[in-house]
Amino acid sequence: MNLVSSPITALTITTFIGTTLGVLCILAINAAKSVNGWLGILSAICFIVTGLAAKNYLSMAEQLAYVVTLDLPVLLSANWNVNMVSKIRKFTGKTWFIAIAATIVVYFVSGSLIGTFTNDPRPWVDAISFSISLTAGVICFLRFNNQYFWWVASGLAQMVLWFISFRQGSATLAMFVNSSIYLINDVLAFTTSPWYNKKERARLIKEESSYNEDSTSNVTHAHA
Repeated sequence: MNLVSSPITALTITTFIGTTLGVLCILAINAAKSVNGWLGILSAICFIVTGLAAKNYLSMAEQLAYVVTLDLPVLLSANWNVNMVSKIRKFTGKTWFIAIAATIVVYFVSGSLIGTFTNDPRPWVDAISFSISLTAGVICFLRFNNQYFWWVASGLAQMVLWFISFRQGSATLAMFVNSSIYLINDVLAFTTSPWYNKKERARLIKEESSYNEDSTSNVTHAHA
């Protein structure tokens, strides 16, 4: 609807493709599926183009951070996604403190740098979204389910960033809608995702165990 309700240009088409791939990517992450790697890289390319056009430079860095912390580990590591569901962890008091402190530090450093060295018209709003999202990506890479507190905050921050960008004529409303879909997915994660739902996690662990047993059995028969 956002695509056809505004002038169709190369930028709006790129944003539309990136939004579609981005939604598929977060659904894959929610379900702990490794296909999120390819979907994430392709959507990141589209969003980098969109961020450049809007002069939201930290949103571009945010996408690169997603690629490094979320997409490449899945694609390059042979073990990162093996028995993924059984490796989910929870924060301790110490890790809560480190994660919150890291978010605050990244916010002030990135906001200062981008405001000083670029013509980003919204450096501090851009920095809020970047700092939260970067920390969320690292937390996800480390397999902590607490990542979703950061993803919810990230979705809210991105909605603010892209709504302001839209009102100032720097972006299409599609990026705001995209962020709102991310937010809905993140809220649902607290109830339906194996990252939080114990029954769903137990079911997937059982499936993984059965798959591994079948694979071992097939290899044994092949050798025999």
